[in-house]
Amino acid sequence: MLQKLNEVKTEFDSLIDSVSAMPDMAQFKADYFGKKGKLNALMGGMRDLSVEDKKSFGAKANEVKQDMLSAIDKRSQVIELEAINSKLEKNRQDISWTEKITDRGQQAAGLHPLTKVTRELEDIFLSMGFDILDGPHIENEYYNFEALNIPESHPARDMQDTFWFKDKKHLLRTHTSNLQIHGMEVKKPPFKFVGSGKVFRCETLDASHEAAFHQLEGMMVGHDIAVPHMIHFLRTLLSEIFKSELKVRLRPGFFPFVEPGFELDYECLLCGGKGCSVCKQVGWVEALGCGMVHPSVLRSGGIDPNEFNGFAFGLGIDRLTMMRYHIDDVRHLHSGNLQFSEQFRAY
Repeated sequence: MLQKLNEVKTEFDSLIDSVSAMPDMAQFKADYFGKKGKLNALMGGMRDLSVEDKKSFGAKANEVKQDMLSAIDKRSQVIELEAINSKLEKNRQDISWTEKITDRGQQAAGLHPLTKVTRELEDIFLSMGFDILDGPHIENEYYNFEALNIPESHPARDMQDTFWFKDKKHLLRTHTSNLQIHGMEVKKPPFKFVGSGKVFRCETLDASHEAAFHQLEGMMVGHDIAVPHMIHFLRTLLSEIFKSELKVRLRPGFFPFVEPGFELDYECLLCGGKGCSVCKQVGWVEALGCGMVHPSVLRSGGIDPNEFNGFAFGLGIDRLTMMRYHIDDVRHLHSGNLQFSEQFRAY
């Protein structure tokens, strides 16, 4: 038995350095530690040994097993590092700018288009008397779900594929709607505020979807606020953003934190309403979700819904930026490609 154990260990040592990919490593590990693996097969033969032989063989087998597992961990780290270095080399960017500085003089830095649009949005809201708030990217269930009328059993949780931390109590926020609760905790009505930032969802990436993207949340609370006030405000907002009157439509939409809820769309500026990959061939682009703040959300913020009401909205900054600069794929905005970003310096 000990001789067979040594033979397995010798074979293992001669082969492990030839494993060059993680899928191959998984199969290699199964060959030795799987249910039908070579080491497990030897361990199964211990039943035929005497008590004393079982003790000596078991101790040796455990020592060999730990050595083999340690070797697998070390080799796996090498494989992962080689894979990372290979990706970095393939996506290498020249940031020296030596040629540009030599030929054309030193070049001024420019702002990313997302930064440009976000700052412009904030300027628009400041001009209308809104406060600008900020909030955490890492949240707990209360601020991201429960206080927004999304309890654990609510189907809306399944609509947002969430990145959870290992403690299952904290998460990367799935929307900037968490700012509604944080804002109400520090503001006394009447008030109006907006806040922008990055949000995270486990999305399938395509021309109009990213796993990390940007939203702007807005909220207005006071006395006797109605849906027509909201519609007028949002039409004015889009006109300020695009510097022209847009063709818009308002349709019913479901959002747990507003009632009634709506989705505001505008005609796609890339295709003129004819249909393209960004508008999913329908000719319309979803600008924002909006609605009258749900009474339970006001209560979560410490506000009496019998005395105050208001509306809230969430705006997708990435898609808005795409429309503004005629970008046909949202992935360009997050690529880190300096050549892509440089072309917006003149805007």
